[in-house]
Amino acid sequence: MIGCIDASESMYDVITIGAATRDVFLVSDKFIALKSRKFGTGAGECVALGSKIDIDELVLTTGGGATNAAATFAHLGFRTATICRIGDDSPGKDVVEDLTAQGVSTHLVRMMRGGETAYSTLLTMKDGERTALVHRGTSSSFTQADIPVSIFEQTRWIYLTSLGGNLPLVRKIATAAQKANVKIAWNPGGAELKGGFASIETLLPMISVLIMNREEAMLLTKKSGLKAGSGSAGKDLTKIFELLHTDGAVHLVTDGTNGSTVYRDGWMAHAGTSGVNGISRTGAGDAFGSGFVAGLIKTEDLKEALRVGTLNAESVIQQFGAKKGILKSWPGQLKKQRIKISVL
Repeated sequence: MIGCIDASESMYDVITIGAATRDVFLVSDKFIALKSRKFGTGAGECVALGSKIDIDELVLTTGGGATNAAATFAHLGFRTATICRIGDDSPGKDVVEDLTAQGVSTHLVRMMRGGETAYSTLLTMKDGERTALVHRGTSSSFTQADIPVSIFEQTRWIYLTSLGGNLPLVRKIATAAQKANVKIAWNPGGAELKGGFASIETLLPMISVLIMNREEAMLLTKKSGLKAGSGSAGKDLTKIFELLHTDGAVHLVTDGTNGSTVYRDGWMAHAGTSGVNGISRTGAGDAFGSGFVAGLIKTEDLKEALRVGTLNAESVIQQFGAKKGILKSWPGQLKKQRIKISVL
């Protein structure tokens, strides 16, 4: 392992943990969608076999849940560091350079000698739909040695993203955070959730904020979770939240353009969207989750947190890349009023 820059330790507001990637967006009107049962999603993104495709736009950026969330926290005024694994290759150096430019401490970044930084190529159609070709590299191999839990005593919050299904490591992180009296927000990936509710049930009392999208919540709980609102859809979400409930914990379910729903101790509210048109959904979930937690840390108000998360996600989807559209400063009152909140 090679030490990264910014070796000074200090007190942080938030430390994020998870993946770091080099992202390349290829945008072309030659990418087309074809519906077919041969594809798991019911449609495939296709090009003419053997052809040479002209790319209309090329965007080089960085991504990964840990670095995307870290950028949000840093932009919104929080002292932020990130723990991620990268290689000692050119993409890894790009990740460190971008984190520094975003105002994020790289003191805890793990640069692995001879390792390969995670890499994503996103084949993006003009309507914003895309297919991601992913090489996970060193980011898929997190071990306990990569997480210096002693540093938890120097932060107020841990923001944990996907660790590729490594639930034993999630438990060690959550246990260490609880021992250090540090709050933990968890935005798990599908690999962490595929084992179902029983696999994470004993983790939930250690989690202050649990963040999932609707599909992930349904995968985890095996319960129906239609879009939030009145009638049966609201009742379905209630069943999911009641199963996940632990005293004082916040549970957040996002649902794209249908908005998001938050639950704590029986209180539930839904946030709509402002209806902005997006060109790329990449990074929207990271932007929402980290924006929500930033709002919660600053205001302790769940409605305000919903508004900040929504505005951050809506800003991100108007740009190619998970970081380019992140809010540059705290949103003003006029912007926040555009996001309507309904108590359910």
